[in-house]
Amino acid sequence: MRTKICGITSIDDAMMAIDAGADALGFVFYQKSPRFVTTTQAKEIISQLPPFVEKVGLFVNEDAKSIDDVCQKVGATLAQLHFEASAELCSALKTPHLKVVRAKKAEDITLYKDEYRLIDAYCEAYGGTGKQINTQWFDNVDCSKIILAGGLSPDNISKIKKYGFYGVDVSSGVEVSYGKKDSKKVKDFIKNAQ
Repeated sequence: MRTKICGITSIDDAMMAIDAGADALGFVFYQKSPRFVTTTQAKEIISQLPPFVEKVGLFVNEDAKSIDDVCQKVGATLAQLHFEASAELCSALKTPHLKVVRAKKAEDITLYKDEYRLIDAYCEAYGGTGKQINTQWFDNVDCSKIILAGGLSPDNISKIKKYGFYGVDVSSGVEVSYGKKDSKKVKDFIKNAQ
């Protein structure tokens, strides 16, 4: 499974995650998040990263132009849409993007089933809450295009490997505090996911 460490706020945490084997890093451009980074902070971090690492910008309720502008300015390679983005918005985006399904019920996980998508547990806040989805919903479902998020940690990641997810996304499950990653947890998470 591919791994994304989300809520990166420093170059030290970014390099530590890459050295541990992360395939992607997430940068939160949602001002209400405790892991919010400014475009200046994100650009500073991203400009120092090695090649072949996906740099994902996380957005909530923004328009296509704003998303494209931020991604271009900071060097993000993918936009993660943590809201019900319209078809018009998605087609207007110049930046490659990933839709997020905030699943309330089992049927929700089949939304956009022909596309790669991220599935997170529904909660009023947008991501990083540590709330876990009901994994039984994935029984007998093709999970090869699903990136799973929500409540994952080094302790429970091995239990979901049987579903064959394309990837996993973690934030709060590998933190010391909001936006500050724990080196051992990151290493254990990635090792246990592989």
